[in-house]
Amino acid sequence: MKSILSREYGSPETLIYQNVEKPIPGDGQVLVKVHATSINYSNLVLLRGKPFPARFAFGLLKPKYLIPGGDIAGVVEMVGKNVTQFQIGDEVYGDLSICGWGGFAEYVVVPEQAIAPKPSLLTFAEAAAVPMAAVTALQGIRDKGNVTAGQQVLIYGGSGGVGTFAVQLAKALGAEVTVVCSTSNIDIAKSIGADVVIDYKQEDFSQRQERYDVIIGVNGHQPISIYKNSLKERGTFVLVGGSESQLFQMMIKGPWIGLKDKKTFVHFLQRAKQEDLVFMKELIDEGKVKPVIDRLYHGLMNIPEALTYFEQGHAKGKVVISVVGE
Repeated sequence: MKSILSREYGSPETLIYQNVEKPIPGDGQVLVKVHATSINYSNLVLLRGKPFPARFAFGLLKPKYLIPGGDIAGVVEMVGKNVTQFQIGDEVYGDLSICGWGGFAEYVVVPEQAIAPKPSLLTFAEAAAVPMAAVTALQGIRDKGNVTAGQQVLIYGGSGGVGTFAVQLAKALGAEVTVVCSTSNIDIAKSIGADVVIDYKQEDFSQRQERYDVIIGVNGHQPISIYKNSLKERGTFVLVGGSESQLFQMMIKGPWIGLKDKKTFVHFLQRAKQEDLVFMKELIDEGKVKPVIDRLYHGLMNIPEALTYFEQGHAKGKVVISVVGE
């Protein structure tokens, strides 16, 4: 089968497009023919080995996982012994970040618990845009932010992969949502349901009088102190991703700010869960959430180009690669 291999840390140009042996599923595993895959921030971490602490999980001197790629959508082609949830021909999607990665290939073997039925309203390319970004947003909004109906929620960075899902999930839970984004992303934020959109190039949201129950910071670079005064008493700030400086501030300053001002500052690492994939499928099939796709590339050989574009940080929604048809 065709695949993308990562044998050393570096730029997208270090990735190798090569044939490897097609895997065979073992007990409790299924073989999925990958129709589409997508790019997430974690793919850059796997590619470059940065920030350095990530190497303790991904390989200290060279990548531990030969075939990267987390998000997939495809069709079950073979099932191993004791598989109870799926059968040949089922359309599925999933996040492979907790089971060895391997999504940048024509086929991948995965535990049955790593995938879920594909949302019926989506194409394979659209479905591949969902798993990691949507579940990250879900866990940030629902589990860490505890967003409920009627709350005021601000999402800083609501136009990328995680951000576009976060906006829609907060709306689906009944919140009033304010999005902070750049001028070029205003229309996207409005199209996915934002009640208020603030152009950070024109206005500093922290100078507004409004106060929020929950603030979600998505992959930003701002000092966390700017969020403090915009939170209501006992409000919650959730950092999703973020720069190394932000992570350091969350560890050092977050607990002190929270104790002093009766506000909660939380950072978390997304963890793939089958039940969350099922939850997202239901919301999508009900028409409450939809993926936003910026670019669709065709063919595994174009993954280095897709990563290069994604790394520039200007993607409006998700970057997806169609695999079938090469």
